[in-house]
Amino acid sequence: MPASDSSELNKSNRRSKKTSTEVAARLMNVMQGHKDSVSVSPQAKTELIQILSFLDDFSDELEDTIDLFAPNPYFRMTLHLIRGHFEAKIVTPTSLIAASRVPYATANRRLKEMVEEGLIEQRPRTSSGKSFSLHPSEALLDQWVQLSGRIRRLGEAQFATEETRETKDYFFGGSYMAAQSIPPLQVLGEPIKAAGGVRVLVHGDPTFMVMDTLKRQFEHVIGTQINQRAFSIDRLREEAMRNAQRKSSRYDIIAVDLPWIGGFAENGVLMPLDEAMDIARLDPADFHTAGWKAAHWGGRCYGVPAQTTPELLFYRKDLFAEAGIEPPTTTRQLLKAAEIFHDPRRDRYGIAWNAARGTALGHTVLMTMADFGQPIIDLPRIAGGFETDDLAERAYHATIDTEAGLHAAEFLMDLMRFSPPDILSMSWYERVRPYAAGRIAMAYGYTLLAPYFELDESSPACGNTGYLPHPAGPDASPVAPVGGYIMGIPANLPKERVRAAVEALIVFTSPEAQKLFVQNGSRTNPRYSVGADPEVRRTSDIFEAIDTMSWRDELQFWPRPPVPEICDIIQICGEEFHDMLRGIVSPRDALRQAQARADAVIQKNGPK
Repeated sequence: MPASDSSELNKSNRRSKKTSTEVAARLMNVMQGHKDSVSVSPQAKTELIQILSFLDDFSDELEDTIDLFAPNPYFRMTLHLIRGHFEAKIVTPTSLIAASRVPYATANRRLKEMVEEGLIEQRPRTSSGKSFSLHPSEALLDQWVQLSGRIRRLGEAQFATEETRETKDYFFGGSYMAAQSIPPLQVLGEPIKAAGGVRVLVHGDPTFMVMDTLKRQFEHVIGTQINQRAFSIDRLREEAMRNAQRKSSRYDIIAVDLPWIGGFAENGVLMPLDEAMDIARLDPADFHTAGWKAAHWGGRCYGVPAQTTPELLFYRKDLFAEAGIEPPTTTRQLLKAAEIFHDPRRDRYGIAWNAARGTALGHTVLMTMADFGQPIIDLPRIAGGFETDDLAERAYHATIDTEAGLHAAEFLMDLMRFSPPDILSMSWYERVRPYAAGRIAMAYGYTLLAPYFELDESSPACGNTGYLPHPAGPDASPVAPVGGYIMGIPANLPKERVRAAVEALIVFTSPEAQKLFVQNGSRTNPRYSVGADPEVRRTSDIFEAIDTMSWRDELQFWPRPPVPEICDIIQICGEEFHDMLRGIVSPRDALRQAQARADAVIQKNGPK
């Protein structure tokens, strides 16, 4: 690091007290030559960890090769402490002493010296204060990052050859994906202060359950307890609405299904994020466009995408190869493939989908209409889909009883012929379980359900599943309807808790956290950077498939526009179309009745 840069930083640190995270961020950017930047580069974080590993391995070599070379307890404990900080692992006095590789008494003295010198901070782990964790101080992080920068430059100066210098640019381009590897989640430089811990309300799906499994690690990262409650989708909405009626919110953060955004914004359930934080801290450009836009209402952001999980067509690649047919890209091809694989006598069926009465089938109706090129309300057509930006300011009406709506209804009737006998009771999980068991050749499903077969080596679908957007009807384009959840802050959260909620929200939705979710079984991802991470891509083909769909503009959230009436419209469609599938009413009657009921709901809410 140039002397002028180092002097400037040291003076700045003496003038104002900074958290260890802020200092590390500033220093990592100085190390890369961006003196004025305050954002943390993922590549810089990765480089720090790589240098840390190099020093650890090099020390092992020295100690194993030269008998008279004794371990340096200060250095060994620093390596362990810094690694724990960057990998968000708890470091205790016992573990730090063990890492020193010297006798206990010696290590204990060196540890006390490092604490007295202000290199190590102690943070209570319990209310009694008898147990505490150890963390690198601002001063130690400052010194370590400067050392890392010097080591990198020394290595380049001493070992770089003409060949490596000439191919440096080519190597960077060729290994771009590896250079963008996201480092492990880091402990916050300053613990979050929230009485009773951070309280979170979520949906009980695989991704949020991964977060619950990693609860202790996240508590270590944010420095306080996490209290998480999980509900089914309908109960989650009820609890969020009930919470909004309370004088003070019981939750600091709540998970919100994307279609609820408009209603929650209009009814004051969620706080606009620009009232609580600088939106730029979230790095909005890193989120999949559809997922980020879906978090907005009336031009304001009401939450951070925590799951972007499009509904795709899962299909058995091995079965299609054996049958000698191509994966379907149109509704006609889909029906033909379903017919080929449908063999009830052998307990094998062509396709599974959401057909249970109410919310489950209602979602299917909206997405099937999108497959035939029509949204559920009259949205203006634009390049690549339909416009949703001005929904908060304009009038709209339902578009169910239409020619495209009839095509969608008839398509669902055709799907019935190649579906399992219990299809009319199948919902979110029930449609994927028989697919994972090998009884179904194809299934519509959200990516968050993929762990049911991707992580089960006994499943015939494990390693044999392909992922496609919804096959399209005549004159329509393939669409991957975006689902998932944002995490937002309740509007009635007491002011003294807002700052803690913001900091926790940033951690839970960060690239580092999202990568950790994937590594522990999640198959949802709201960020481009996470989908591009080489370790993430190795976990599943699903991430490359989603990124490809995103770049082709196939990820769309207009199939379920987030208007305040959308939950009622979904319920209406789920009821009327269920009667149609049961043979109680004709497709045209189902369309007419759903249209009339939807019009009444929108009219009741009054002009927009």
